[in-house]
Amino acid sequence: MNIAWEPLWLSLRVSSLATLLVALLGIPLAWLLARRRFAGKELLNALTTLPLVMPPTVLGYYLLVALGAQSPLGQWLERIGLPAVFTWRGAVIAAAIASFPLMVTSARAGFEAVDERLEGVARTLGRSDFYIFIRVTLPLAWPALLAGTVLAFARALGDFGATLMVAGNIPGRTQTVSIYIYDLLQANRRAETNQMVLIVTAIAVLLLVVAQWLARRK
Repeated sequence: MNIAWEPLWLSLRVSSLATLLVALLGIPLAWLLARRRFAGKELLNALTTLPLVMPPTVLGYYLLVALGAQSPLGQWLERIGLPAVFTWRGAVIAAAIASFPLMVTSARAGFEAVDERLEGVARTLGRSDFYIFIRVTLPLAWPALLAGTVLAFARALGDFGATLMVAGNIPGRTQTVSIYIYDLLQANRRAETNQMVLIVTAIAVLLLVVAQWLARRK
């Protein structure tokens, strides 16, 4: 029984890049939602959470329209030599969008749990907002940020619908482990399907245990 391991390694690479992208964008947004009041805040929060409740095929369709060759963004990506549709980059974007709400929700809860009086003390000592964020807020919210990162990675690893629509199913290029499992099942290769499902399940359980441990530390 031979299993193609490339889909799993591709999924791990895609999930890692997607999680990095989600962390870079999600943590500042979570801090903004937790610490600032502004017009349209609830709308922004709803839009941030939307990928969590939207059907994956609908999310994939929106991404396909936004990144396709007919859209301004898609045409610009084509011109600079970085097309997204039917490439591993598309898989990264799809996985990042799908996992983004988990990162923001967890990070926002972490920032909201930080006592603002501690930040106020640092501010009375003449510290800048950036210094306070790096040296006070971030360390106190760190367990929640790590938990959100782990959950985002797990969600990115398991994405199927949006990734399939945006990146396609090209073996060795865009065929992630979820799509590969679907192909195995369609081909009635049950033994290989079972083995790959068990491997992915073990990874998911491990990630959830780590996330729960980090949440308890918070």
